[in-house]
Amino acid sequence: MPRRPKPGSKSAAPPSHAAGISAVPAFSEAIAWNTIGAGWRPLFGSFRRLGFSFEWHDFTADEELDWSRSFHPGGLELCLNLDGNAQIVSPEQTVELPPRTHTFYFHGQPPLRATRRAGERHRFITVEFAPEFVRAQFDSLAEQMHPLVRAVALEQAKISNVASAERMGTTQLQLMESLRHCPVFQPAQEMWFRCKALELATQLFFRPVGGEEMFCTRAQRLARERVQRAQEVLRAELVEPPTLEDLGKKVGCSPFYLSRLFSQEAGMTIQQFIRQVRMERAAELLRTGKCNVTEAAFAVGYSSLSHFSTTFHETYGCCPGLYPLKTSVQRGMEKSEP
Repeated sequence: MPRRPKPGSKSAAPPSHAAGISAVPAFSEAIAWNTIGAGWRPLFGSFRRLGFSFEWHDFTADEELDWSRSFHPGGLELCLNLDGNAQIVSPEQTVELPPRTHTFYFHGQPPLRATRRAGERHRFITVEFAPEFVRAQFDSLAEQMHPLVRAVALEQAKISNVASAERMGTTQLQLMESLRHCPVFQPAQEMWFRCKALELATQLFFRPVGGEEMFCTRAQRLARERVQRAQEVLRAELVEPPTLEDLGKKVGCSPFYLSRLFSQEAGMTIQQFIRQVRMERAAELLRTGKCNVTEAAFAVGYSSLSHFSTTFHETYGCCPGLYPLKTSVQRGMEKSEP
């Protein structure tokens, strides 16, 4: 039986005259998510009635998923990507969206092309902004905004475009958690989610003016750059990762500071990151048929096949010998995960 739309969700049919948002041609993205069932869940909002909408996604794609079918024509969308690899292609560039990154994009002409990789668990939040909402909120601030958003605010956006992906920091990761578990009662939820939409916009859509940079912003940038450099080193030396002391020397900070900084920015410890990258690379080798299980284990730095198999099973819910094939029972277990 189809689910009844929540109050305030974009699934509800809104009046075309409400909230000052002009009527747009009817569009439904539900078709794009038919194959993942309960893996797509509206959190709050209405693209047409309120001008913004939040959605949570948690699913494992058995096949490559055409994600672009969910994009609203003429809309500005922000994606906070927690898990899974995605790709967005615009006329100007192709943007890879790995785990724990964010980007935003305008869906104009020609339409964006976007896919999510098969055999991976995808968890992400999208925030969709109607162009009228962007113009009403940011028209007077357009010159200080990212060029992509500026074009939408000034009614100049026509060609599809996507911003470069950036790493999510602790602030965005904490905000994602609060969005999934709204802390206020129903009468106040519209105000709360509206504030969160504006909060994300102020954090991610604006750019420094005239080369100026606030001290806190500079510190955040330097921290993010150090962590990104550490991740690059770890990816390059995955089979024999450097010690914490050597890694600190490579990125220019003390081992203790780097350990704390890495956990804050990446949302995981250095060892957890190494494990995640090893599993992602091993899954890719198995999925493409480039290696058998033993070869994949050694290729990503595991000397113990039993340890590799246990870790792989904990990550993907099946032993590496069966990946990416899954039984209906295993798929049911994945869909039932919180």
